[in-house]
Amino acid sequence: MSGYEPAVGQLADDADVDLPMPGRRSRRMLRRHPLSVLVAIAAGGALGASARYGVGLALPQGRDDLPWATLLINVTGCLAIGALLVLILEVWVAHRLLRPFLGVGVGAYTTFSTYVVEAQQLVRAGRPALALAYLVATVIAALAAVQLGITLTRASVRVAAKFETVRLAEEGARLYAALTVVANVVVSFSAAAIGYTLGLAW
Repeated sequence: MSGYEPAVGQLADDADVDLPMPGRRSRRMLRRHPLSVLVAIAAGGALGASARYGVGLALPQGRDDLPWATLLINVTGCLAIGALLVLILEVWVAHRLLRPFLGVGVGAYTTFSTYVVEAQQLVRAGRPALALAYLVATVIAALAAVQLGITLTRASVRVAAKFETVRLAEEGARLYAALTVVANVVVSFSAAAIGYTLGLAW
């Protein structure tokens, strides 16, 4: 999916083995709702893998070239992971299927196993320095992307919260002004009614 075909016997099965193992909560969810969780993972996986395949087609490269497609995939995927961590854990009240859909399913977009295979191919192609640079650069860029995603999303949430506070304050001020007008009308009408009633009494 990244512009190359593995040699025969090079990979015994799919190289995408970098998905996180489910914790106790995920295992309990899978036992209680096996079909819905598996459907969510499958749907997310179809989206993530298709997106990765599309990037690989758009950025093809040879065996001895820097794997720009996989580098871009992993860095942008980590950026999205950082953003999703904030949204799911700090902002949203997440649906129970959102984590398996995004974290495991759409997580198929990233592929650090292919990244290792491509580094091996660069070494075999006689470019060990480029392979080492690729290995180091990917890790650094991926970690930086996660932190950047977290930082930008938190900043965006704070800005949105400030705008929401200002909006609520403006709505509160308009409501107060409207209630004041209504109260003045009611008081004036009541005073007039009382005055009219007293006039009739006299």
